[in-house]
Amino acid sequence: MTTIKTPVEMLDFWADAHGDKVYLRQPISGQYQDYTWQQVRKMSQQVAGGLRHLGFVPGDKIAVLSKNCAEWFITDFALMLGGYISVPIYPTANADTISYVLEHSDAKAVFVGKLDYWQDQEPAIAGDIIRIAFPYDTMPAQYQWQSFLNIGEPLTNQPYPQIDELMTIIYTSGSTGNPKGAMQTFASYGWTCGCAANHIQIKDTDRLISYLPLAHITERVAILGTSVYNGAQVAFVESLDSFIDDVNRCQPTFFLSVPRLWSLFQKNIIEKAGGAKKLNTLLRIPILNSMIKRKIRKGLGLNQCRLFGSGSAPLPKAIIQWFAGIGIEICEAWGMTENCAYSIINYPFNPNKIGTIGVPVDGCDIRLGDQNELLVRSPGLMTGYYKDETTSTQVFEADGFFHTGDVAEIDADGYIKITGRIKDNFKTAKGKYVAPVPIERKLAQDTHIELLCVIGAGLPHPVALVQLAEGASLMPRNDIRHALKTTLDQLNPTLESHATLDAIVIVSEPWTTENDVLTPTLKIKRHILEQRFTSIVDGLRGGVVKWEDEL
Repeated sequence: MTTIKTPVEMLDFWADAHGDKVYLRQPISGQYQDYTWQQVRKMSQQVAGGLRHLGFVPGDKIAVLSKNCAEWFITDFALMLGGYISVPIYPTANADTISYVLEHSDAKAVFVGKLDYWQDQEPAIAGDIIRIAFPYDTMPAQYQWQSFLNIGEPLTNQPYPQIDELMTIIYTSGSTGNPKGAMQTFASYGWTCGCAANHIQIKDTDRLISYLPLAHITERVAILGTSVYNGAQVAFVESLDSFIDDVNRCQPTFFLSVPRLWSLFQKNIIEKAGGAKKLNTLLRIPILNSMIKRKIRKGLGLNQCRLFGSGSAPLPKAIIQWFAGIGIEICEAWGMTENCAYSIINYPFNPNKIGTIGVPVDGCDIRLGDQNELLVRSPGLMTGYYKDETTSTQVFEADGFFHTGDVAEIDADGYIKITGRIKDNFKTAKGKYVAPVPIERKLAQDTHIELLCVIGAGLPHPVALVQLAEGASLMPRNDIRHALKTTLDQLNPTLESHATLDAIVIVSEPWTTENDVLTPTLKIKRHILEQRFTSIVDGLRGGVVKWEDEL
């Protein structure tokens, strides 16, 4: 069996092996501030020493509330080094969520950093919780980063953490209620990061860019984890406005994103080309094909990228096929907070299996349970949910398999397709169960639609709630109504009679994390939309298309 090393062991390895090599690149006013491996180790020791100086002891929970930055990585290593248990919080979390996580986790301190709405979030942090501020515009804090680095003696010559010690409590994004705290040890995290880094062949010559929330396990494994286990360089994004410039400056060799961003990339590429028809015509001309593909990748800052990934939610099959047609092969992967987000992946990219999430990675076992629920078992699984022994017991089988809640199919080649969530299925007023996810995937092929959610618990038939794509929202209502009505009329005959849609309703307010419709990982909170819209759409019949303000 391969010996699992902790991240702080790996940090020492790279700091000793090539300590003067740049590890982290933080853009400040458009210019990189670089940190070598040795500097990162030293600053981590200083931060850990500062926490000791303040009286914190190993086992204390320390939270991190910030957008991605070099200081986030350094603090994470410091907490591991000092024996503290990290509690990352999404930088977009609202005050209620922040308050809940801090209280539930028993956090005694919080590092605060780059935040867009800190004035709204600050009231969530109780007065007895010590605040330490990263060197950015953020909420008031008792300690500032630069002075905190020198407040105590650097914590050096510490024994490495025991592999079975609790490393972090990662709270789920809370799509169905209060978030649950998944407990990950150094063993589960270390196994996952090492396997991921080796599987996707991350090398010390690779360049990664960190911008998806580090509070989410995917970024913490796929970027922070693979970088420290295999020695890759990591750059950060300064702001949303500078995103493309930051990607161009980094020239990543591995780029991980989420469906929402891939669809925005597609829309922008088509618009710049003068429309889909014109772009397709140009791509059919052999002499122009390669040149246009290179130009597209260069415009995105991805012309040196060898690996593209997507996760957190399903990416429509049509979008993956479209990108593959311009030379960007997006490997979909599947995972959960509970299994360190690394279990199943379509890598190497198999164009014949677009629409699946791939096959299990080495060391991960799967099987289908009741209702075709996907069950997984791997060394990357959590030990349980913090302060919730009852739920922890319920989600594990006696032989160690974990109940994912996802409904799946496995084809003859072992490729897995997620077809829905058990908890998403609802019963209509006719007493029939409807699985909304397959319906949503069919509707999502309509390019006028940006986001959608099918609801129907207690209604005679389901109804699709739709947020229009940016371009579609500018079109005349009659044109949109006709286009969506055509889509609806084509879709309904393919569905079982009890699952046919009574209506498509175009919502007035965009769905965001701020209005609590989207989780921090941009998943739709179905239960929130059901609460808001069920009574409003009840009464719609016969496959109509309506705007919310028409109801």
